[in-house]
This record gives sequence, structure tokens and C-alpha cells, in this order.
Amino acid sequence: MSNTTCAKCGAKNFTDAKLCQHCGTALVNQNSLPINFAVEAVQQKQRINNSQWTLVGLIAALVLGSILYRLLVYGHLEQTSALFVGLPAVLAIALTLTPRARSATGMVMKGITICLLMSGILLGEGFICIVMASPLFFVAGLSIGVCVDYSRSKKQEQSSLRTYCLLLVLFLPLSVEGVNEKLSFARDEVVVAESTVAGRAVDVEQTLSSEPRFDKTLPLYLRMGFPRPAETSGRGLQVGDIRVIRFAGGEGQPGDLVLQVVESGPGMVRFQMLSDTSHISHWLDWKEAEVNWRETDSGRTQVSWTLRYTRRLDPAWYFGPWERYAVRCAARYLIDTLATPGVRRDA
Repeated sequence: MSNTTCAKCGAKNFTDAKLCQHCGTALVNQNSLPINFAVEAVQQKQRINNSQWTLVGLIAALVLGSILYRLLVYGHLEQTSALFVGLPAVLAIALTLTPRARSATGMVMKGITICLLMSGILLGEGFICIVMASPLFFVAGLSIGVCVDYSRSKKQEQSSLRTYCLLLVLFLPLSVEGVNEKLSFARDEVVVAESTVAGRAVDVEQTLSSEPRFDKTLPLYLRMGFPRPAETSGRGLQVGDIRVIRFAGGEGQPGDLVLQVVESGPGMVRFQMLSDTSHISHWLDWKEAEVNWRETDSGRTQVSWTLRYTRRLDPAWYFGPWERYAVRCAARYLIDTLATPGVRRDA
């Protein structure tokens, strides 16, 4: 004897029953339904809900982002706009195409947040890289999400197609900076910091000639995951004298920055970078450091510290100011630590 199953509570009832004996809901005999109606009911039951589609979309976007990232690294493009603008744009567009997403903007922002949080685990990226790159990812995602939501509100297929074409035209040029040197802006940078310190010019010169020691606390920005000076060696201001600064902590493996005095004279010294195996070379290449000092009045000396380097990160409009700010903080710290008499402790 066959039974009729209640669609509401799932209880079994006699075939000829009109109401469910458990919950009182009206029963429908499946055998009496048209075939197409029964098939539709089964399909409706098996249909994936919104939450499941969202999860599928996020997983697909994360896998796509991981594949694209590794392709960019393989092509040595991980420091170009292809990573910092192109990748978030592709992720954002992929997330807007997720089926049944009510809001493209919400879906994109949620997906990018998850991808950034997971990138430290799946891609091995450090905290400082994620912090510096996240504004670019969110701006690109927000821009694309808002445009797609506006297009969907028009409920016209041609409008959606125009939107995606417009996004492609907008983000493609922004994503190619740094891919080739012909597509890059000027990379050489010069940053100068000046300060008047307590001490005579001869005292400043003697301080600079001694072995560097970084006893003072680094500026806040330079403590946010960047490698820090751990060990130093070398002294003197004569041409050929060497300084070796070992950087450790933060991101990457420990490495050494090696500098050599290439020019020295009254009130000035110029160091040239010989090699840099620290993780800092992932973001910029040091070129020269020049220090000038002159005594202004009794017991005080004006010191200027000039740092020349080559920017390695793109896009320039975003990473250029960040790197200049970091280098300016470093130059001021070098004056306070290595050119100010009497601030360092004895060994």
C-alpha cells in the first residue's frame, strides 16, 4: 500500500487521506499530478539556493585569483599594475557574474575581503603587502560593483554589455603599467631630509665616521612589517670604506645592504650601494646616500641626508607617494640616529 507524503512536515499518510494527520496540511496525491508538474517540483527541490551560489562564486574567484597570481609571478610581473590593478579588476568582474547575487557591489567587496585575508595563507604574502595593496583592490572592486549594479537596475541586456565593455576599456590601460619599460613612468627618485642638530660640525663628522648603530625607535610607518636593521659593521669616511647593514624581521629572509664611500670632502660624504640582498630590494633599489653638513652657529649644525633610489612597484601614482614617504621617514631617522652627536649608547 502506497503512502502520501506531507509536503510540509514530511509525515507519511494513507493514500486516500485529504489532510495530514500530523500537521493538518492539505495533501496532494503525487500520482494524480501531471507529469510535467511533478518533474518541475523535483527540479525545484534540487535547485541550488542563493547561499550555495555565493559560496561557489567565492571559491571560483579565489581559485581564479590564485592561478592569475602565480602566472604573474611566473612572468615576473608581480610588481606591476597587472597585479595591483588588473588582478582585482578580474576578480571583481568574476564576482559580479556570480549567479543570483542580489548586489554586485556587496558580493565583490565580500569576495575581495575574503581573498585578501586568505592571500597570506594561500599565496604567502606578508602583512605589509596586503595592507599596502588592499586600497587598490577595494577601489577597483567598488568601482566595478557600483557600475554593474547601476547597469542591472536598467534591466536591459544591452546596458549590461556596454557596462562590461566600458570597464574593460577603463581598467585595461591601468593594468599594463610596468609590464614593459615603455609602459612605465620614471622610476628614479630623490628624497632629501634636513635637520639642525646640537653639536659642532666636527662632532657630526666624527659621529658619521663611527660604526652605525640604530638605537632609537623606528618611525611608526617603518615598524609596520618592514625589515629592520639588526646588525651593522664598518666605519670611516675615507673613499673605499664599507658599511654593512643586515636587515631582518618583517617580511622576507634576512639580507645585507652593502654601501661604500665613493666621495668624501669637507662637510660631505657620498655612499654608493654595492649590493642589497634584503627584502627591501623587492620594493625599491637603493642607489646612493649623500650627507652634507655645515655649522650654522655656536654648537649647532645643519645636516641634510639625500637618498637616491629606483622605484620597483607600479602603478606609480599609488606606490610612488608611499615609497617617498617611507624613504623620507628613513632619511630623518638616519639624521637623528647616525648624524646627531651624543644620541647613541656606548657598546
